[in-house]
Amino acid sequence: MDTMIEIFKRIDSVVWGPPLLILLVGTGLYLTIRLGIIQVFKLPLALKYLFGKDKNNKADGDVSSFAALCTALAATIGTGNIVGVATAIKAGGPGALFWMWIAAFFGMATKYAESLLAVKYRVVDENGQMSGGPMYYIEKGLGNKFLAKLFAIFGIGVAFFGIGTFTQINSITTAVKITFNVPIEVTAVVLTLLVTFVTIGGIKSISGVCEFIVPVMAVLYIIASLTIIIFNINLVPSAVSLIINSAFTPMAAAGGFLGATVMKAIQNGISRGVFSNESGLGSAPIAAAAAKTDSCVKQGLISMTGTFFDTIIICTMTGISLVMTGAFKSEFAGAEMTNLAFKQGLPIAGGEFIVTIGLIFFAFTTILGWNYYGERCTEYLFGVKGIVPYKLIFIGLVGVGAFLKLDLIWVIADIVNGLMAIPNLIGIIGLSGVISFETKQYFRALKEEKYR
Repeated sequence: MDTMIEIFKRIDSVVWGPPLLILLVGTGLYLTIRLGIIQVFKLPLALKYLFGKDKNNKADGDVSSFAALCTALAATIGTGNIVGVATAIKAGGPGALFWMWIAAFFGMATKYAESLLAVKYRVVDENGQMSGGPMYYIEKGLGNKFLAKLFAIFGIGVAFFGIGTFTQINSITTAVKITFNVPIEVTAVVLTLLVTFVTIGGIKSISGVCEFIVPVMAVLYIIASLTIIIFNINLVPSAVSLIINSAFTPMAAAGGFLGATVMKAIQNGISRGVFSNESGLGSAPIAAAAAKTDSCVKQGLISMTGTFFDTIIICTMTGISLVMTGAFKSEFAGAEMTNLAFKQGLPIAGGEFIVTIGLIFFAFTTILGWNYYGERCTEYLFGVKGIVPYKLIFIGLVGVGAFLKLDLIWVIADIVNGLMAIPNLIGIIGLSGVISFETKQYFRALKEEKYR
């Protein structure tokens, strides 16, 4: 098993080498410049659209824009925020959080662009459901069926072996075992049955569950994290200073911490950042395509807020808590490390229960979101007849994921994530002219309407 892990780690280091890191951040940087720093100047408008009253109930689509965002957030707010941040800081030092911020800032422009394209090029499948995402805008926009099919294959791979099953189920069962001493087998069976029950209902069932769970759990987790920060406010300046300094300088070992180079901080920060917010991965636009909306730009803006909430807010809360409490120096890793930070940082007993409960709900909704993403990729490749076999395989893998080694799981997840991002980023860059045109048209019309 150790030899297999080493082989996968070598593959991972190639996939997540400088070319992909440059492509990910470079695409976001290019779009940021071309779209006039849209993630800063249009964020207030995006938040207004998100929380404002939806007037487009009769627009084409399967679910509301808010429900579509919650489905996308369900797939992003999960182990990446609790376990992913901890593993990134464990491997790359506190500086990894800084590089997560950088990836998220530019990733907001990427998320806007890919979601805009998803709505613009979406289609209706044989079951009357909306289908959209990179496979459609790569084929219809770029005219490249090979890259479109490649994305769909990698998308199913991520759903089966990456973010969708193994990392989530393994994190839940391990956390429940440690915190509540519930046998892994029991948790695995219960989760598999719950996933089966919800996913049978399709996007409307999935989005309905996510629309309720995601906002509630996100708010509760943020409140708990803020409580740690407020009660240890005197440690915040030194924690932030350490995060920024170690982003550019190697960090020596201390306690259970093994030390980290700058390259490790960059690699782990960006890869775990993408794992968490999925900007550039091509997954969120699949959910965005299902939204009831009459404007691809408006849905792009709403989708962009997902990266803001996921990384800029929630991952930051987790990261600062880990650094401030010194939990990152412990011998623990993953959820156990975050558990320790909450246990030490909260002024009341039971901080570890908050992390475990948050992880259970976040990871569960992530499984649901990725079930839908993989389903749409399957429908693109094989038509609606492939959906039922896909769901059966997915449910089977959910049950198996609890019994795999954590190290192997994260490496496999990293590899398939990276492979999925490549055709999507090529599609976004190739269609950047369309993105720019649609954006200018929309805001020009909005300005003219304002002055009428």
